[in-house]
Amino acid sequence: MKLTNGDSLRYWQVSEIAEERFDVADAPLHGEMDPFFFLTKDRNFIPHEYPCRTEFAARFRNKRPDQRPGRADAVSWQKNVLPFGQDMLDLSGFWFRPTRLAAWARTVIDAAEAGPANLRLTTCGGAILHVNGTEAGWMAPYIRNYNSHAEFQVQLQAGPNEIVVFFDDLAERDTRYLIRLDYLNGPEAYGSLPFDAPAGTVRMVEALLDRMHFDKPAYDHGEVALILPATLSEEGDASVVIEGDFMSHERMDRRYRIEAGQDRLVLGKVGDFPADFRHFRITVSCDGFAATRSLGVEIAHPAGPAAEALADRVDEALRSVADKAEPDTVCALARLATGQQADEMILRALPPIEDCWDCADFALVPLLWSRMRFADALRPETLAEIDRTILAYRYWMDEPGNDVQWYFSENHALLFHSAAYLAGHVLPDAVFRRSGRSGAEQSRIGAERVQAWLDHFETCEMAEFNSAPYFPIDLKGLCALYALAPDADIRDRAGRAIARLIEIVANSAHRGVLTAAQGRSYEHTLRAGETLELSAIARMLWGKGSFGARFHCLPQFALCLRDHGLDLPDLRSRALWDETGGQEWAFTQGENHFARLYHWKTRKTAMGSAARYRWYDWGYQETLIHARIGADPQAQIWINHPGELIQSGYGRPSYWGGSASVPRVQQYRGLALVMFDGVAPQPELTHAWFPQSVFDETRLDGNIAVATQDGAGLVIIGSAALHAVTEGPSAGNELQLAGRDGCWIIRLSDEAQDCDALHRRYATLSLITKPDGLIVIDDPEYGPVSFHADGVVEAEGRRLDPESWSLEGQRNIIP
Repeated sequence: MKLTNGDSLRYWQVSEIAEERFDVADAPLHGEMDPFFFLTKDRNFIPHEYPCRTEFAARFRNKRPDQRPGRADAVSWQKNVLPFGQDMLDLSGFWFRPTRLAAWARTVIDAAEAGPANLRLTTCGGAILHVNGTEAGWMAPYIRNYNSHAEFQVQLQAGPNEIVVFFDDLAERDTRYLIRLDYLNGPEAYGSLPFDAPAGTVRMVEALLDRMHFDKPAYDHGEVALILPATLSEEGDASVVIEGDFMSHERMDRRYRIEAGQDRLVLGKVGDFPADFRHFRITVSCDGFAATRSLGVEIAHPAGPAAEALADRVDEALRSVADKAEPDTVCALARLATGQQADEMILRALPPIEDCWDCADFALVPLLWSRMRFADALRPETLAEIDRTILAYRYWMDEPGNDVQWYFSENHALLFHSAAYLAGHVLPDAVFRRSGRSGAEQSRIGAERVQAWLDHFETCEMAEFNSAPYFPIDLKGLCALYALAPDADIRDRAGRAIARLIEIVANSAHRGVLTAAQGRSYEHTLRAGETLELSAIARMLWGKGSFGARFHCLPQFALCLRDHGLDLPDLRSRALWDETGGQEWAFTQGENHFARLYHWKTRKTAMGSAARYRWYDWGYQETLIHARIGADPQAQIWINHPGELIQSGYGRPSYWGGSASVPRVQQYRGLALVMFDGVAPQPELTHAWFPQSVFDETRLDGNIAVATQDGAGLVIIGSAALHAVTEGPSAGNELQLAGRDGCWIIRLSDEAQDCDALHRRYATLSLITKPDGLIVIDDPEYGPVSFHADGVVEAEGRRLDPESWSLEGQRNIIP
């Protein structure tokens, strides 16, 4: 590829990542829960700094990086990395402890003649640039997950020039571990392949990996298979690692033969894989060259009709977790609750808790439940190990430690405080190692913090509004308090909080499945229509849904219902809306009501959005609009501005989870507009998830996409031509709109027998821009709908003003 000004070097060989713990002296961290941590404006820079980063920066920032291991000319190149649309070499991931990383990367610039060239190197950590074996310079900003760059003038020789970059960083939880090298100016030059393989072989493997995709957007029966639009000309191999999200510790390894010309690769039957959203990391090898790409897909195991009686559904939920969940403390609790043995499972879970891995609080709370309610089912030596772990744990940031547990979000804070409260109550006379307090004192302080958290919740509720992955984590803590708290007032308040969260889910659910704007989202939670834990909760409470393999709260919730007298209002009619009219639901979430949320649903359609929410700011993980039609939970769409171009990556925002720029979103019933105004260096496209094979019928005509499912309809209109992606990870499931400033209209319909009629009725919808930011859409059913620049929407003689919405919310039933 010829390099023009600003082009990136995109093909790399890399070493293995060298990892070593970065342990510093235990120290407290000063701060409090921060409900605004993700409301970033400076390119998603998170302001909170752990002591390990402070010490790391003091030792290494703005100093030449400690190049290791070995020298640039003695590196063992272990992996070949292909770009797949990315301009950077991205080795990002999740590390549960502070971990020092180091890696080497190699590429080649082929210059037409000798001469000076200017290169720009970007990284979050430190890096040393080598050109033809000579060090050209270094940079060492070491700012967590924040891209910095430096420019270097280098001397190129005529012909191939070997470019080697050493780069390192401190990993803390989710870590952007990457480099980008841009060719700014210099002699005529080309980015060459740095691999020890024929170019034809490299291009053949690249084409196969670049264009391959699953043959369905999700699976609940039959074969799980890959379509290979670009085939190999000779035999090859596929090595596949199958993993869950970053918190999953289970993996499967499979190997497959790929024949020459083979255009479909069957990976197995649905029942061969866990019911969950899974990442398939596929390494294709052919003629001595190997490269890897990740694809994600949901796999569901249909559970059949649910029992009529709640008690039977509760029993089913406990048995499903006990028998089919990934082995962890949640599964162990379900096993104990169903009369099964769980000692070995618990013992395997204890070391990460004692070591204070990030998310250990998620594991500790169900462990405490097992300790408090099922001690007689555990061996004495298991109980002794549990108690030792309880006393060793760090329960809040003011206690000494050197971990990177995330203390700042509401869901983590609830679990930390609940754990301290309950652990101290279990062991009142013991001394807790980090705080030096007695258990009684630890419990007292935990109780105060729980009360303060409940005060905050009752005033503000969820900053991470409507987030499908965080409802279960909040419910994990609240259920533990409801069932186990020694103080009646805390039990009562926790019970009311549980009821409120379930009400929010019921109000925003379409046929039991949450369908709404979400304050924090991930690809693996958005794309999972059937295996999210909220689906299992809906099945238990309302008889509609299915079970996955990953759980946070389901057995605790079930035990509250079975053993502890939790009595919830029957919201089945709301969650499984089957009325002739529609439900309009508007409410606020978060401190100072910063998220104002609107939702509309009918028997056949549902759509939720965030109204007047941070228009045109840099986004984080927010999904601002989400809709479903028909009976299939996979018949859903959302629209976002990708934060990175690699799919199944670790960016926040990622390709599907979150939005690089926050759009202007306004909605009136089944009509919504979505307007973007992004800036460089954000990707130059916005897009919609649009799973064509799930719908009964689809049609794409220029800037209009139409779909029907189960008698319901969906119309999407772009400000320019919509491009349906036909190859790669999202083939058949994605519509793209070029540019960072695209505008979209969404229209849902309850009567849509075919796409032609739907197209005729709504194809003329368009934005009429008025002075002062007013936008009008003339809708065939609603008439003129006015979307005002202050967030107000007017239509049908009605006025929807987000400023008037309350935390409690208002439900309107519209015939």
